[in-house]
Amino acid sequence: MIGAIKKYNERADAVNSLVCVNLDPEFTLLPERFRAEKFPQFSFNKAIIEATHEFVSAYKLNLAFYEARGSSGIAELKMTMDYLQEQHSAILTIADAKRGDIANTSVQYAIAIFKEFGFDAVTLNPYLGKDALQPFLDYKDKGCIIVARTSNPGAREFQDLIVLSVPLWQVVAEKVAKEWNENGNCMLVAGATYPEELGKIRAIVGDMPLLIPGIGAQGGNVQAAVQAGFNSQKKGLIIAVGRSILFAANPAEAARALRDEINAYRR
Repeated sequence: MIGAIKKYNERADAVNSLVCVNLDPEFTLLPERFRAEKFPQFSFNKAIIEATHEFVSAYKLNLAFYEARGSSGIAELKMTMDYLQEQHSAILTIADAKRGDIANTSVQYAIAIFKEFGFDAVTLNPYLGKDALQPFLDYKDKGCIIVARTSNPGAREFQDLIVLSVPLWQVVAEKVAKEWNENGNCMLVAGATYPEELGKIRAIVGDMPLLIPGIGAQGGNVQAAVQAGFNSQKKGLIIAVGRSILFAANPAEAARALRDEINAYRR
């Protein structure tokens, strides 16, 4: 199987896009015509995918929006993944799950995300250390996107704490780049709302891909994030956007406009 990072890079080149659309169909926000469907979240996701796929290189699904609806939501998560694999298999799929637990539990999480649902990559929490993430890291063809610097205001509470004379987020970035990336399948989360830190992470990790949340509703600036974060190939960014595309009057146009804006700052 093609590795997740190679898959993303090939897709980014093919459609000249670093855009990732977050398929986070919060049920109460769905238009009435979708809520009336037998499978409302899947129907909404399918519509968004068909409207945006030519402009994107990745889709990210936050599991919480499906788990909140119990078995119905989980079934529609699987339906969405099956649809993407059947109809748009060149596009990277990310499970935004932020997993990280003792090893035997992580084994089961990895089986569920990579084998049962078929995701190409997953977000992971480093707090429990490398052994907790090893079951994910051992899937050499899958992407392990490890949280370093998140986009939320409360990120500073712990991520800015000084450890070994540097902020904790920097320790995480260095650990992942220098010690955890033995299979070449690691990536990092680095929020667009902290572009200075994003630039420092890029300097630490070289060309490693970075998942960039925080653009759009959270207030991150596209220009600042792109110019701080792109790698030596002017790629290396997975710029994740949700509500500003999902609930736009014209999702296709919103996705195209974001792609073009990002590309303007890559030149």
